[in-house]
Amino acid sequence: MSPSAHARETLVLGLPLAGSSLAQMALHVTDVVMVGWYGVLPLAAVVLGASSFFVVFVLGAGFAKAVMPMVAAALARGDEAQVRRDTRMGLWLSIGFGVVVFPVFWWSGPILLALGQETEVSATAQGYLRVVGFGLVPALCVTVLQSYLSALGRTQVVLWVTVAAIGLNVAVNWALIFGNAGFPELGAQGAAVATISVQVMSLAALGLYAGSLPALRRFRLFQRFWRPDWQAMRQVWRLGVPIGLTGLAEGGLFQASALMMGWIGTVELAAHGIALEVAALTFMLHVGLSSAATIRVARFHGQGETAALRLAAKVALVISLGIALASVVLFLTLPGPIIRLFLDMEKPESAVIVAYGVVLLAVAALFQLADAMQVMALGLLRGLQDTRVPLVLATVSYWLIGIPCSYILAFPLGYGGVGLWFGLVVGLVSASVSLMWRFWRLTRPSAKGGPDRPDAPGPLPKAEDR
Repeated sequence: MSPSAHARETLVLGLPLAGSSLAQMALHVTDVVMVGWYGVLPLAAVVLGASSFFVVFVLGAGFAKAVMPMVAAALARGDEAQVRRDTRMGLWLSIGFGVVVFPVFWWSGPILLALGQETEVSATAQGYLRVVGFGLVPALCVTVLQSYLSALGRTQVVLWVTVAAIGLNVAVNWALIFGNAGFPELGAQGAAVATISVQVMSLAALGLYAGSLPALRRFRLFQRFWRPDWQAMRQVWRLGVPIGLTGLAEGGLFQASALMMGWIGTVELAAHGIALEVAALTFMLHVGLSSAATIRVARFHGQGETAALRLAAKVALVISLGIALASVVLFLTLPGPIIRLFLDMEKPESAVIVAYGVVLLAVAALFQLADAMQVMALGLLRGLQDTRVPLVLATVSYWLIGIPCSYILAFPLGYGGVGLWFGLVVGLVSASVSLMWRFWRLTRPSAKGGPDRPDAPGPLPKAEDR
């Protein structure tokens, strides 16, 4: 297959996934924008609460992310029963995780206070998290179904369901944050109710599609859903836990940065949240391409086509690089207008937030390339079902390099929020270099003409149809 053919197939698969990831992020951005119009204190609380929810979510989403390469590889082997088994146990593990961690949301206020956050911000964030915590189970199940459908090439439905959810989110936010159309004025908690509404709607739509579409009925996804499949569960667990912990390490990096920014001040935290939202929007494009790379690498890996696997990876990386360079230009040329979209400029503190946010966006331009490369490398490695060593590499990069650099630059050296963000750059560069090195080392041709095998579990042996 030529590079142009690889590019075409990657874009056909990846553009809907990138659009879906962008739309998913847009759901959160609408919350931040609309709460930002409501007030600075609620905005700071939602930034803190949403980032806390995200940290828990990415840990549990490891099981959903594991489903994607497992389903793609099983499909490449022609093992349709295994497709169902892996997805079903991914749903089981996601539901169990959501139930177990719910108390963290309910008692989040004391946790945030212990982490040095202001009393009012912590109280408002706890109110937000107590509501939005009920949406964790449907959110995780949505992610499992998205992985399942994406691995089967059904990326369009994933995109359109997410796009439809944006309209619902805006409508419920408008009604419940501000108390419009006779609804109660709930502020930050109104945004939480909107989030739950979106998650439930998305789960219903994707579940109906996956279970009833004639072309997918042969997989009988929900057949005997109540029956445990311990062998498949162990495999999803073994692959999913390192993925979740890697996501936790990365999400924790940015959550720690939010907490440290909260030590500096509420205005700085609000600017940090807005700048991070903007950077995250472009990052979501790379997340979508990374998922496409996971699926394509998993297929070639399952078929033993090493040369095609490496070429597919190179093409995906070139596409991601182009997006990163475009993001750098955007952040450096239009920072002010972008920041102002998130604020009511009639409020006196908004001008200060814009000025601070413009500087942070300039720093964000520095880590676009590194951020893109590290998430792409993680996606490529997941296609090989290699998750344990990447967990170690990511954790060292984020927590033993990135966080200490952020703290030292921000506080002992006195560079404040800007120094904090430069520390993030250092951590992301370390992750991108080490993870990329890992992928290319694992896929290099061996003396016998095949790829080196990663330290990862292999495919499940065929079993009776369950």
